Amino acid sequence: MKKIGLFFIFLFINFGALGIGRLLMENGPLTEWYMELNKAPWTPPGWVFGTAWTTIMVCFSVYMAFLYDTLTSNRIWGLFAVQFLLNISWNFIFFNQHLITLGFINLILLSFLVFYFLIAFFNTLKIKSLLVAPYAIWLCVATSLNLYILLYN
Repeated sequence: MKKIGLFFIFLFINFGALGIGRLLMENGPLTEWYMELNKAPWTPPGWVFGTAWTTIMVCFSVYMAFLYDTLTSNRIWGLFAVQFLLNISWNFIFFNQHLITLGFINLILLSFLVFYFLIAFFNTLKIKSLLVAPYAIWLCVATSLNLYILLYN
């Protein structure tokens, strides 16, 4: 029962992050600035982003519920908080401020943190650690898209 409560807490926070990120980017993907950028040929259609982030946040919420239930600590909350801030700030940095290089750095830091979650707690959570894999994979895609924009614009 405790894990279910934790799952819903993390789900609420994670979907809150998506909502805040959406607000911070305003109409980002629909702006003239973004539309005129040279984008990577592997840039997925817009609907993929929503589907991917929904899947990622559900999986990450389950992962965080297991992790926090197993290792209740301020360290876990601290790492989660940094992940939260990096996640939502990219939207503002990239889409709102058009700071492509800083957005790329932000994604690199977020990727390191998510891979840290995947690796550092693997011995504790075992196979459940793979719930972080969709997040890690998506960040590799997102980082490559951001890098392409950085290099070709």
